[in-house]
Amino acid sequence: MAATINDLPDAILTNIFALISDTRTRNSLSLVCHKFLQLDKATRTSLTLRGNARDLVMIPHCFRSVTRLDLSLLSPWGHALLSSSSSLSYDPQLLAHNLRRAFPSVTSLTVYSRSPSVLQVLSPQWPGLRHVKLVRWHQRPQIPVGSDFSPVFEQCPSLTSLDLSEFYYWTEDLPPVLQTYPATAASLTKLNLLTKYIGFVGDEALLSIARNCPKLTLLHLADTASLATTRGDPIEEGFSSEDARISRAVLVELFSGLPLIEELVLDVCKNVRDSGSALKFLGPGLDSLSIKNSADLDDMGLIAIARGCWKLKKFEVVGCKRITGKGVRTLTSLLRKSLVEVGISACINLDAAASLRALEPVRDRIRRLHIDCVWQSVEEGGEDAEAVVCDFDLNELGEFQNADYVMDLFGGIEFEGMSNKKKRCKYSGEADCSYMGSNGNGFVCKSWERLRYLSLWIGVGDLLTPLPMVGLEDCPNLEEIQIRVEGDCRERHKPSERAFGLSTLARYPRLSKMQLDCGDTIGFALTAPFGQMDLSLWERFFLNGIVNLNLDELDYWPPQDRDVNQRSLSLPAAGLLAECETLRKLFIHGTASEHFMMFLLRIPNLRDVQLREDYYPAPENDMSTEMRVDSTSRFEDALNRRPIPD
Repeated sequence: MAATINDLPDAILTNIFALISDTRTRNSLSLVCHKFLQLDKATRTSLTLRGNARDLVMIPHCFRSVTRLDLSLLSPWGHALLSSSSSLSYDPQLLAHNLRRAFPSVTSLTVYSRSPSVLQVLSPQWPGLRHVKLVRWHQRPQIPVGSDFSPVFEQCPSLTSLDLSEFYYWTEDLPPVLQTYPATAASLTKLNLLTKYIGFVGDEALLSIARNCPKLTLLHLADTASLATTRGDPIEEGFSSEDARISRAVLVELFSGLPLIEELVLDVCKNVRDSGSALKFLGPGLDSLSIKNSADLDDMGLIAIARGCWKLKKFEVVGCKRITGKGVRTLTSLLRKSLVEVGISACINLDAAASLRALEPVRDRIRRLHIDCVWQSVEEGGEDAEAVVCDFDLNELGEFQNADYVMDLFGGIEFEGMSNKKKRCKYSGEADCSYMGSNGNGFVCKSWERLRYLSLWIGVGDLLTPLPMVGLEDCPNLEEIQIRVEGDCRERHKPSERAFGLSTLARYPRLSKMQLDCGDTIGFALTAPFGQMDLSLWERFFLNGIVNLNLDELDYWPPQDRDVNQRSLSLPAAGLLAECETLRKLFIHGTASEHFMMFLLRIPNLRDVQLREDYYPAPENDMSTEMRVDSTSRFEDALNRRPIPD
C-alpha cells in the first residue's frame, strides 16, 4: 500500500504547516481533513480579525499559537470600538478580556487607536508585547500631551518595535514619553516615525538617534510633506527652496553609528547637500534602502551604494534626476546575487522602457517591481528606443573616463561579467547576450519568471495598453498588481478611448489581486463644466474592462473632489464592480451610498467587503447619504446571510 502524507510523523507535519504563511493556502489545507484542521490551528501564528466587534461570540478561541494579531480592520472601520462610550452595545473591558483569552501568546499588535482609551484597555492584556503598530487617519483628539503612547510604554516594558507610519499625532507627544520611560526607549530596535516636525529632522536629532539607539535595525524618518505629493515633477531640477539642517558629516556619523541597520528611509523634503558621497559609509548589513528626492545622487553614487551595501535585497529611488539607465544597470549587475525588489519613480532619465532595460541583469530574479508608466520611448518610435539598447562599458560611465578610478570604487575586485582587459559588463546589447532578446523594436521581451508583484504609476488620461510593448509582455507568475492613477481631471477633456486599459492585464494568467488607487485623481464630484466629465464618468473610464480579469481580491480608491471633501463610490463604479463574478474580497477606500453597496450582493462568491476611509483627514462625521454604523451593519448582515457556493 502506497504511503500518503498522513503517514508522516506529527512532528514533521507540524513543521511543514508552520512554514506555510499564505492565508488562503492554510485555509484550503484546513478543509482537507480533521487532522489538517488541528495542525492549522496549532501552528497559525498570524491573524487579522475582521467582522463586527459587537459579535463577541464570533471571536475564535482555537488559535492559541497566534503571536501577531491585527485588530485595525475591525468593522465598522475607524470607529472607537474599545472606548467607554455609552452608545456601545457591548462592554469594552469584556471584549479586551475575550481577546486575551482567545490569543494569550500575542507579542505583536496592530490596532486602530482613534483615542487613548483603546490602548488603555488593550495594553494590560498583553504586557509581553514586543511590537506595536498604531493606526489613525482621523485627526488627533484634544487630549493631554503623550496620552497616545503612555499606556504602551507603561504596560509593555519589553517593547522593541514601534510603528507610527500610519498614525497621526502631535510632535510634542513622543519625546516626553521616551524620557519618562528610558528603559523601554533604550530597548527599541525598530522605530518607524511619521513626523510632523517642521525642520525637526536635523543634525541634533540624527546624532541623538545614532548615540542613544545603537541597536536600531530599522529607521524611518519621513516628513509629512513627503506624503502630500508622493511623486514630484521629474522636469524640475530637484532642489527645494531651502536646505535641511543636516550636514554630510552628521550623515557619515549616523551611518557609522548604526552598524546593525538593515532598513533605512530618510525623507525630509529639503536639500541635503553632498549626500551622495556619504552613502558609501552605509553598513554592509543593509538589505533595504529607499532614496527619495536626492537632487545630487548620480551614477557614481549608485556605484558607491552597490559597493558598500552588497547585501541589498530592496532598492528604491524616487525623484533622483541625475541617475541614468547606465548607473542603474551597473548597480543591478553588482547586486545580481541579492537584489529581488526594485522601485524606480519620477526619474527623468528613466521612463518605463529605460527602467526595464536597466533591470535586465536581474530580470530573472526580480520578485517585486515598481515603474512609472511614462511611454516616452514608445511615443518617439522604434529607432530612438533601439538606439538606447547598446553595449554598456564602465569606461564610459557618466563624466568619469578613468577606468582605474572606477575600479578603485569596486575595491579592485571583479564582478560577474567583468573582464580584466576591457572591464565591460556582460549585460550588453550584443546579439548573443543570453540575458536579452528583442521584439524588433529594441524592447526587451524575455520572461520575468519570478515576478510576483508589480506596482505602476500612471498619469490621469494616459492609457495602460502600452505596458506589454515596453517589456512586460510575459509575466507568467504575476499574482498581484498595484496601479496608482494621479492627476487633475478638471484640466482634461473627455478621453478619446472608452477604457483605461485594464483588459490588457488579462494576459497575466495568475493575476488574482489588484489595488487600483485613484485617490490622487482630482475632479468634479457633482456637475462638471461643459465639455468635461464628472468623477462618475471618470470612474467608468478607469474600471471599464475589469470584468475581463479573474480577480479574487480588489482594493479600490475612488477619485476625489477636494473642494467638497468627497471620495465616494459612484453608480457606474458600483455597477461595474458588481459584474466581477470571481471577487471574494472587496475593500473600498472611501465612502459609498448604502443603495450602491447593495449592488455588490450580486457577486456570487463575495465574502468580505469593507469601507475604509484610510486617508488624512478621515471624515469625523459621515454624511447622511453615506454609510454609517447602522447602514454598515445592515449591509454586513445581508452579506453574511447569503449562501456561498464554496
